[in-house]
Amino acid sequence: MRARVVYESMFGNTAAVAEAIAQGLLEHAEVEMLNVVAAAEVPALAVHLLVVGGPTHAFGLSRPQTRRDAAKLTDAPIAIDIGIREWLEAAPLVSPGHRALAFGTKVATPPWLPGSAARGIAKRLWRLGYTLADQPVDFLVEDTTGPLAPGELDRARVWAGRIAHTELDRIMHHA
Repeated sequence: MRARVVYESMFGNTAAVAEAIAQGLLEHAEVEMLNVVAAAEVPALAVHLLVVGGPTHAFGLSRPQTRRDAAKLTDAPIAIDIGIREWLEAAPLVSPGHRALAFGTKVATPPWLPGSAARGIAKRLWRLGYTLADQPVDFLVEDTTGPLAPGELDRARVWAGRIAHTELDRIMHHA
């Protein structure tokens, strides 16, 4: 099974979750991990599972303005022009049967805070023709710039491993 993990990260938290997800998938899949800028420059690859994730900004997916605002909080270079939102807008429709997962990172407190990049990604993947292999999942950070809440990397690894196992099983029994 081949999987591609595409992520957008400002402060390294979403990248760390993407890495944990890739580790979870590795037991059952050949995995390619790309940040969204690199993904925009390489051709779409036929994969069994596309995993897409990004940070929650202003209750949803980042926009050029929210990325500009984030850039003020770090010395790390941040791509302002392209994020998951723009990458998915440019993505081609897929034929039925393509599978995907959506994940996001969001601030843990206050717990009632609405919005989820994961849900926005899931909606866009569904519109492109993907079938979601699981519900969209948010991983929690303690503050805007991080760090990740305790246990979130393990939760990401376990989640991805469980999905990869199920997807591999599905492929093997429907081949």
